[in-house]
Amino acid sequence: MPAAPLSPDRRKKVLRVIFISLLLDLISFTFILPLYPKLLEFYRNLEAPDQAPDSLLNRILLGLNTYKRSFSRPISDRYDVVLLGGALGSLWSFLQAIASPVIGTLSDQYGRRTALLWSMAGNIASVALWVAATDFRTFLASRVVGGLSEGNVQLAMAMAADLSDDKQRGATMALVGVCFSIAFTVGPALGAALSNITTVAANPFATAAGFSLFMILVETLYLYFYLPETLPSSREKASAADNGSATKPEKQTPPSAHVRTNSHLLLNMTHFIFILFFSGMEFSFPFMTYDLFTYSPRQSGTLLGFIGLVAAILQGFVTRQLHPLRVVQVGVVACASRRRQ
Repeated sequence: MPAAPLSPDRRKKVLRVIFISLLLDLISFTFILPLYPKLLEFYRNLEAPDQAPDSLLNRILLGLNTYKRSFSRPISDRYDVVLLGGALGSLWSFLQAIASPVIGTLSDQYGRRTALLWSMAGNIASVALWVAATDFRTFLASRVVGGLSEGNVQLAMAMAADLSDDKQRGATMALVGVCFSIAFTVGPALGAALSNITTVAANPFATAAGFSLFMILVETLYLYFYLPETLPSSREKASAADNGSATKPEKQTPPSAHVRTNSHLLLNMTHFIFILFFSGMEFSFPFMTYDLFTYSPRQSGTLLGFIGLVAAILQGFVTRQLHPLRVVQVGVVACASRRRQ
């Protein structure tokens, strides 16, 4: 028999666990955003060509210089840090594209909770490498491990979907948006503030990385002790085991398929186009302020925090009140209107 739906009180408690854990994860994740330009500048100065000509960083910069010279108007060397940051961002996203389907498949097979805890183990290893990153090679390893293991957001959305019916899903997904907005309000500013505290001379960003690691560890323990399984089939097995049932569940007549009037291709393409430009803005924004306005990490973190505050207000008081399709329509029109200005 199908897994019984959770009671409203139980559902609310599980959603609270998902919300708090996702918030901790995203705040930790956004620590590094305003630090990227200065962080890469630190490694470039540390491994200058005249001091370490054969280092991994200098080999990457050599490849970027070849890329720059391929244009009819060569790109100035002042953009080396910007191009390096873009390459690292693309690498992380590429690794996510490889890992995300695998993490999703494993969560369907073994349960959301198990997949999420393994993902957290990878996140711990990634941030621990950042804490110890006294050279660029170690920092790059932390980005690779993080790209291959980060699955918290997609699993949180899957768990929220497990606990919601069609009427609840829009408001539940808006909570995920609220988490993003709050994280962008708090995380960059906090990361920038912690970067001003030097505890390890060989890695000036170890304080921010260490606090990020502390948050990831707290999140992992919180999930281990308080998060139940949300996948319906796994809940069914757990319920049968608790009741001492050894018989196979009876086959039920499958419910009639829910008829959807919107094209999946259209929805996926709309989401892809939005993410394509939003992710570019999100990652390149600190590099733009660094290059054009010589912003410090603190100034970039403050600006990102202001953007997150506006987004949190919209997600908390506007988006949750609208039908999901209306949210998409309003968002597309707003982006198009901003583009014409």
